[in-house]
Amino acid sequence: MEKSDEEWRAILTPEQFRVLRQKGTEAPGTGEYNKFKGKGVYNCAACNAPLYVSDTKFDSGCGWPAFFDAIPGAIKRYEDSSHGMRRIEITCANCGGHLGHVFKGEGWKFTEADERHCVNSVSLTFQEKDDNKQIEST
Repeated sequence: MEKSDEEWRAILTPEQFRVLRQKGTEAPGTGEYNKFKGKGVYNCAACNAPLYVSDTKFDSGCGWPAFFDAIPGAIKRYEDSSHGMRRIEITCANCGGHLGHVFKGEGWKFTEADERHCVNSVSLTFQEKDDNKQIEST
């Protein structure tokens, strides 16, 4: 999904543009979905592509929404060595929007891959699960 900065600015809030398009980070503990417990699907705030299901969300205490796995094929990973550390940046596979970072090996025993996807709330929208409809993985 290719759009110019002007096109993105027309559909995103200034904070969404800063995080999703300029790889910013929202302040810890301020995001709408940090302690949110609804059941459903978290979509990309830029393109509405499904990214995470609520069953993979957990409280890591990091100040941002944390997930232990994404919907298959929903995100892309890139090495990020900015800020003097080695991290894995995650982006929406559909539009390339910056979501946050993946951290590995922190000892999350309930996660098979021992990963924490630390995601900016502003990069997400939430779609409540309708018990009469199945959430589809892409």
